[in-house]
Amino acid sequence: MTTIGLIGGMSWESTAVYYRLLNEGVRARRGGLHSADMLLHSLDFAPIAEMQAQGDWQGAGAALAESARKLERAGAGCILLATNTMHKLADHITGATMLPFLHLADVTAKAVLAQGAKRPLLLATRFTMEQDFYRGRLAAFGVETVIPEAQERDEVHRVIFEELCRGTIDPASRERYCAIVARAVREQGADAVILGCTEITLLMGQDDVAVPVFDTTALHVAAALDFACEPARQAA
Repeated sequence: MTTIGLIGGMSWESTAVYYRLLNEGVRARRGGLHSADMLLHSLDFAPIAEMQAQGDWQGAGAALAESARKLERAGAGCILLATNTMHKLADHITGATMLPFLHLADVTAKAVLAQGAKRPLLLATRFTMEQDFYRGRLAAFGVETVIPEAQERDEVHRVIFEELCRGTIDPASRERYCAIVARAVREQGADAVILGCTEITLLMGQDDVAVPVFDTTALHVAAALDFACEPARQAA
């Protein structure tokens, strides 16, 4: 299989899920003792989070570009960025290497369209919910997202950074997220929900709400495995 290069650590809580799902996926496809051929560069999230908070996206982009170059030099055959928010800086990665980059928003948009959802609610960091880099990318595919109200966005963002990124899974926060989804369905016409932060998969899933759930972490992993395990690619 093609060696998967994974830029992680933002946070490592969801990167650990990527690692597990990639290995479980290869085992399911190939059986036996097979596991993923993977290179992981895990960044220290604290300085990255500080750059986000200060709006130093150039500094954060430089860090991602250097990470991608390290993976390319180490022998990766493609790049995955294990965070939705940092896809704001995808161009820094694609400009730094010649490797295929599997964009998480593209993967998500295709899954939404395949299931026929029209107005998915986007749950994510405040950056991802409020800025255009992600919602605009989805819109280019014809996916019109809705986002929670301002106070709800604050709470969604807080739970991600103060709880999920620190390994805290609070059932009360799950209830609040589910209430946000229910209100969006009732009042904003949302017909699905995108878990647009890779940590949210740790908190909630399809069993928690009545509308279709698009887990971006699981979708990204599946796309990476499709790419890396493609028979024609192996023959080449």
